Amino acid sequence: MPVLVVNVDHVATLRQARMGIEPEPVTAAYMAEMAGATGIIVHLREDRRHIQDRDVKLIKETCNTRMHLEMAATKEMQGIALDVDPEMVCIVPEKRQELTTEGGLNCIGREDELTDYLAPLHARGIRSSLFIDADPRQVEAAHAIGAEYIEIHTGHYANAKDFKEREKELTKILDGIKQAHYLGLKINLGHGLNYRNILAFKDVANISEYSIGHSIMARAIYVGLDRAIRDMAELVRGFAD
Repeated sequence: MPVLVVNVDHVATLRQARMGIEPEPVTAAYMAEMAGATGIIVHLREDRRHIQDRDVKLIKETCNTRMHLEMAATKEMQGIALDVDPEMVCIVPEKRQELTTEGGLNCIGREDELTDYLAPLHARGIRSSLFIDADPRQVEAAHAIGAEYIEIHTGHYANAKDFKEREKELTKILDGIKQAHYLGLKINLGHGLNYRNILAFKDVANISEYSIGHSIMARAIYVGLDRAIRDMAELVRGFAD
């Protein structure tokens, strides 16, 4: 059965808007677990625009499920991951000027580099995922690198301007899922998924996790965090294995 993993970055975004002490991402992580999340995601950006180092450490120490650390493939982040010891790292592309991650990681031509980068994490028992677009060449490269998981970037599908474009992007994702499963990769989906567009994957097999943050936090403004997470967790529980 696929599971819901909740990203709490936007709780930190609101806190950092005033550079204060609330709202607290650690509390949000605890509430997410109580409401049915099977894991917590934090993205420690190089510019520390939202999640801070102390958030990562505290959530790891208090998490009752598992913590996934999203990060760029830098030496600094590798050291932090080895120190904090998350259950999984997800390697993502990162540009300082972007509002949010705009696309998948380019793995093509970087197979040896990323294999070497992940080696000490794998040796520690930390699982790895590569956040990639649903491009068959990227899926092949991710497989060559030796990551256990890929997370397929669903942002192009979520942001499609019309039905034709949305169906085109959905087909790419579905083909990517089939290819990755054939190669023995485990598959997560994430970016831009909400309570409506996620329904396209209801009957799609071989998805391990749905990584969702923004739409849950947006809904929480109106109905509260507990209700927003329970609603999404209930949707995901009804999806195909």
